[in-house]
Amino acid sequence: MIGKAQIRSLIAIVALVFAASLAALAQAAPKGDLGQTSADQKPAILDQVGIDQRLNQQVPLDLSFVDENGQAVKLGQYFGQKPVVLSLVYYQCPMLCSQVLNGLTSSLNVLRFDIGREFDVVTVSFDPRDTPAAANETKQRMLKRYRRPGSEQGWHFLTGKKEQIDALTQAVGFRYAWDPEIQQYAHASGIMLLTADGHVAQYYYGIEYSPRDLRLGIVQTSQGKVGSLVEQVLLYCYHYDPAKGKYGAVIFNILRVSALAMILVLGGFMFLMFRRDAAARRHGLYQTS
Repeated sequence: MIGKAQIRSLIAIVALVFAASLAALAQAAPKGDLGQTSADQKPAILDQVGIDQRLNQQVPLDLSFVDENGQAVKLGQYFGQKPVVLSLVYYQCPMLCSQVLNGLTSSLNVLRFDIGREFDVVTVSFDPRDTPAAANETKQRMLKRYRRPGSEQGWHFLTGKKEQIDALTQAVGFRYAWDPEIQQYAHASGIMLLTADGHVAQYYYGIEYSPRDLRLGIVQTSQGKVGSLVEQVLLYCYHYDPAKGKYGAVIFNILRVSALAMILVLGGFMFLMFRRDAAARRHGLYQTS
């Protein structure tokens, strides 16, 4: 027979699973919007700046650039095997571009995936005046922050001519403008995740990027070639939201997984209890015989 202690344990397990489901629901609940700067306070040049999503757009892989070593390269040589994180910056940027690269590096340091193994990173300057020397200096600075051996083979820093730059930035919807008053580029901040064959898959906005979202994006974009079973299950529970540039919880999928987990826990618990009771009865019969 199942005793009171076992019943209390069973109730506690059910309550724990139910609480986990409620926590997932609370996490997925919509948050209030932060205050936004009104349009009449925005400088006019910012009307030319932004990121227009071009999901599933094919990036022209025949574009010519120069790498950090001064070698002529084709964009397509960095594609074909694994997903690619694309960052668009300019190497003489006094502030925002460094924040983008630093934020990207901080997120990548958290991932258990390694640059050059599960994915590559391609950083392209949208300033045609940038030089391979500036690209190499930026690369060395980022590699010191990343601190993983072999990553120099998977993180590439490119410069190019205006026509090539324009073709790439237009393909991914990255808009920027030169501000003659301050002699700097006005531009948005964000990174893109591209498939192995060069299609735009996801956008991540701002200067800080969720390691969880990047991990799930790489797993999803790799089409099952990267990631564990747990991460595949997470993809079932979380769906990429293009409007927010992040993964959000899918409520019904989470409830399905929680219900399945509850059934497995209860079934396993009852199986063990009945098995123990049967063993106890057999032991009792053996002693009385």
